[in-house]
Amino acid sequence: MGLQVIPEQEVAFGQITSVIEASQQIAICAHTSPDGDAIGSGLALGMIIETAWPHKQVTNLLADDAPVPRIYNFLPGASKMVPASRYAGSPDLFISVDLSVDARLNKALPVLGRSRRHVIIDHHPCETHTGEAFVIRPQAAAVGVIVTEYALHLGVRLTRPIAQCLFCAIVTDTGRFQYQNADPESFQAASLLVDAGASPAEVSLNVYQSFSLAYLHLESAVMSRVTTFAGGKIAYSYATIEDLRRTGASLDECDGLIDEVRSVRGSEIALFLKEVPGRKVRGNLRSKTNWDVSKVASELGGGGHAAAAGFTVEGDLDEVLATVLPKLRDLVDVPDWRDATGSLV
Repeated sequence: MGLQVIPEQEVAFGQITSVIEASQQIAICAHTSPDGDAIGSGLALGMIIETAWPHKQVTNLLADDAPVPRIYNFLPGASKMVPASRYAGSPDLFISVDLSVDARLNKALPVLGRSRRHVIIDHHPCETHTGEAFVIRPQAAAVGVIVTEYALHLGVRLTRPIAQCLFCAIVTDTGRFQYQNADPESFQAASLLVDAGASPAEVSLNVYQSFSLAYLHLESAVMSRVTTFAGGKIAYSYATIEDLRRTGASLDECDGLIDEVRSVRGSEIALFLKEVPGRKVRGNLRSKTNWDVSKVASELGGGGHAAAAGFTVEGDLDEVLATVLPKLRDLVDVPDWRDATGSLV
């Protein structure tokens, strides 16, 4: 079974291949606070390059000093990832995966600055970037889909480790194939990866069925605060640093809570906020229908897709809610946007 060949993408793949062939030391890095698509696609790309060009030196970097999120530790190669702040090399090539905006590289930005060449593989809309060669295809459900197609372009065999990483990438970015981006291409790629040895059961067990007791206590606190407004179209909740301290949950364990808020019946947009160190708040937005939440995220210095976006802003929860909720109200154009008590939190 193969996937549909996209002519423009094949041309771009050829350009990326030429840059890789001319490089010896290669660093691969995804965005700060990496998700399953970022981790899985980056690891798979590294293995694909090592398979096609065995003598090249490939290092998978983390944009943050934090370790790989616990739920992705099972992925082949995850234990070998290196925090960018500890990487002293000056690579011939830096490959950005799942991002096009350099600022989202966080502590890997100096490594990019030391690199001779830059390649981007992404599926987020972007008008300006610094990639010398690139594939930026917002229509792709996940970067994992694009990397799968790149392996096919190269004629690299999809081994079980490669397939497992790519399957995890696609599953997580499509919300277990529940989001609007779960299109025929993503299902075809997933089928191909399962044929190659990916284990849906192992991915599901590690990512969705291995919650710590601390996480479950945190989830209980977050769900007890869920509030709806705009006629029930918008649901939101939040987690504080005190919640994390009290429950013992980690910051990366918060990532799945947006889907719990999204599950509120009748809601069309979900917002989840979490306090992070440095008096900052990180927000996740999800849309169940045709509302484009990336517009709101962009106004707040973030970005993403129409149905899934995020942002990080300075301030406390009250301040951020006072800023974000009116923007969401304006998006759905419902005048009565406060909750029943007239307060925001």
